[in-house]
Parts: sequence; structure tokens; C-alpha cells
Amino acid sequence: MTFSARVKEELCRGKLTKKCCAVAECYGILLFCNSWTSREARIVTESDAFAKRLPLLFRKAFHMDFDRRPAPGDTGKRVFAICQPGKLETLERCYGYEPGQTVSRTLNFPLVEEECCRVAFCRGAFLAGGAVTDPEKDYHLEWVTTHRAVSRAFPVVLREMGFQAKQTTRKGNFVAYVKHSETLEELLTMMGAGVSAMEVMNAKLEKDIRNGVNRRVNCDAANVDKAVQAAQEQLAAIARLEARGVLSSLPDKLQETARLRREFPECTLSELAAQCTPPVSKSCLNHRLRKLMALDVDKEIKQS
Repeated sequence: MTFSARVKEELCRGKLTKKCCAVAECYGILLFCNSWTSREARIVTESDAFAKRLPLLFRKAFHMDFDRRPAPGDTGKRVFAICQPGKLETLERCYGYEPGQTVSRTLNFPLVEEECCRVAFCRGAFLAGGAVTDPEKDYHLEWVTTHRAVSRAFPVVLREMGFQAKQTTRKGNFVAYVKHSETLEELLTMMGAGVSAMEVMNAKLEKDIRNGVNRRVNCDAANVDKAVQAAQEQLAAIARLEARGVLSSLPDKLQETARLRREFPECTLSELAAQCTPPVSKSCLNHRLRKLMALDVDKEIKQS
């Protein structure tokens, strides 16, 4: 089961209590379903939970049964349809449309003025025309409708609830979407999918942890590469100083530093500093190594 399917299953667990919310949820379903015209309202779904909820929802809101329903045991895409003129007229009058004369649906804001009804409306819209990506891959939640006017008005409904949505078109349909993980979490919680919202939070936390570990590993690897390169340059400089007969004439502290660098080529500066007699600080040892490097350069310049 996809994450989107799990979200819809969770949303369908909510009880049908207030009739006004059932009417609002049906309104969201009808505006975002496959087709709602003066001749037919057709809802297609692959969600088992939504297929079970739909008949109960329309019976609660309108005491209405579907004229076409999937046969018991059907799987895959299941079609629910209302095509009797009297039922369609009831739906259109309920939502403020002139029966038989509506070409393009608009969103009647007075029907979603109450906070509970706005939530139910958004839930119905998502159940019928919504999808959300797996948070392990990306953060994207969308509602898709065939009605241009509805697509322009729906973000206003979301804005009144404190959410910002963007809009686009896809294959002749109109899409409202959000992509921020925090907004996605809040929307899922608002619609009634709190468990799914927690999945988004956990996925984001795991991503942050993985990214942090990767950054630290990459940083450590880069530091190791730099340390290895620096050690190789130091060893080469020490070898040249010895070849020129300079190393044995240097102060004891520099000779000790050169000897330790040769004996422990893989050690860090801190580890080498601890090997000195007496132990010195990392900055002190680094100063000595820089002195050896500088003496190597000076000798090369004089010989040239």
C-alpha cells in the first residue's frame, strides 16, 4: 500500500457525526471527483476505505444511494455514479447551482464558512482528487480538479485556514499543491491523518540525521586527505634536508620532530605532539614542522 493510500485509509476512519460536515465533505468529493455535470456525478477510486465510506457519506448527507456501484469483491478502480435527474437536481440545489444549467462549477464559499465544514471539505477533496508522495522520497501533497474556477478558489479556502498553496495545470486538469514538509504535516493533521503526519515527521528526522552523518563523514574524509597530503610533504622535506646534510645540524627539538614524523607518518599532529619529550601542544608541533618546511625551501633557494 502506498503512503497516499495509507493516508486516505486513515482519513476514512473518522466518524460521520454532524450532517453539515457530511454535506461539506460530499461537496469536496463532487468538485474534485472525475466528473460532475448536470447529467452525471461519477467518482472513481482505488481506495478500499474510500469505497466503503462513500455510500455511508451520501446517505448521511442526502439520504441518497448511488445509481451505480461496484459489485461486491471488485478490486482496482471502482466506479460510483449518480445519474437520476432528481438526485442530480437535489445535489445542485443543495450547493447553490441552477439545476441543468451549470457548465463549469464554482466554489460557493458560504457552504464552507464554518471551520469544521472547511476541514471536511478539504478532506473530501483529497479523498476524491488528492495524492501525497512518500515522505522518504519527497514532500508533495496535491488536489486535482477538472474545474478551473474551483482550482482558483480552493487556495483561498486553504489560506483562510493558514496554509499557502501553489497552482499548476497537468493534462488539462488543475492542481493545487504544497511542498514544504511542515505545511504537509499540518495539513494531514488538520484533515484527520495525524498518524501519517507523524510518518512525515519521522522521515524528515531520519533524512536530517542521514544528511548530518554524511556531511560529517565527507568532512572527516576531506580532513584525512589534507592530513595525509601534509604528512607526505613534510616527509619529503625532511628527506631532502637529510640528503643535503642539514638535518643533523638542526636544533634537537627540530630533529626530534623530524624523527617522530618519520616514525609515525600516519599520526595526527595531536598524536605526534603527545609523543614529544616533554609533550608539547599541537600548535607548537605544527610550528616546528612549518620551520622544517621553511628550512627546506630556504636551502633550495640558496642552492639554485
